[in-house]
Amino acid sequence: MSIWQAIILAIVEGITEFLPVSSTGHMIIASSFMGISHLEFTKMFTVNIQFGAILSVLVLYWKRFFQTADFYFKLFVAFLPAAVIGFLVNDFIDALLENVVVVAVSLLVGGIILIFIDRIANDTREKPVTYWTALKIGFFQCIAMIPGVSRSASTIIGGMLQGLSRKQAAEFSFFLAVPTMAAAGGYKLLKTYDTIKAEDIQTLLIGNLVAFVVAMLAIKFFISFLTKYGFKVFGYYRIILGLILLGLLASGYKLDVV
Repeated sequence: MSIWQAIILAIVEGITEFLPVSSTGHMIIASSFMGISHLEFTKMFTVNIQFGAILSVLVLYWKRFFQTADFYFKLFVAFLPAAVIGFLVNDFIDALLENVVVVAVSLLVGGIILIFIDRIANDTREKPVTYWTALKIGFFQCIAMIPGVSRSASTIIGGMLQGLSRKQAAEFSFFLAVPTMAAAGGYKLLKTYDTIKAEDIQTLLIGNLVAFVVAMLAIKFFISFLTKYGFKVFGYYRIILGLILLGLLASGYKLDVV
């Protein structure tokens, strides 16, 4: 992987991680078109640079993380379903990550849901997040283990279906991303750290830095846009992208996926 390929992937990660468009799906698509998706380092890199995205949440919302223990207990409750289920089906998930058809279908179906979600759940009032609400959002997050679904979309939709406002659901999704992505990234790093070469460290640092800066900008844009306009634009985008991918695959176009 070249530095420029690493920067492109980091930009994709930063833009898509907190938008309801599936960062994993976009990373698979981008790395496939660049012909590097089969590399083991690429798979490790795409998970590792999530640490940069996590840091953007901590920096933007640092005051919110100095709250009562209740805040952290609720995050832990929401994190538990993904931790348990993710550990049990980790190998199956890794296999799905190599299937572009799964990504395309997930983008398409998720896009249709996003177009109608504002009609189903559009409460603008803010209300306390209970432990039961946090747990249910945590189970919604597990749906995002399917590549192309989007962790952000599944948790925000889960929050809105529990009566949270768009902004409140989005912010809780950001907070929940911290333990979830840190655990996933840490687990992957623990499994692959011995394969990292000295020359790879610079690439990883650059990737995390770029992902951090871009994710900060993306979060600021998303909160403002979501509050005003809702999810429709993201829904249409997902549908168009999903149809393009399915069209390419149907025409015999070979993406670089093992």
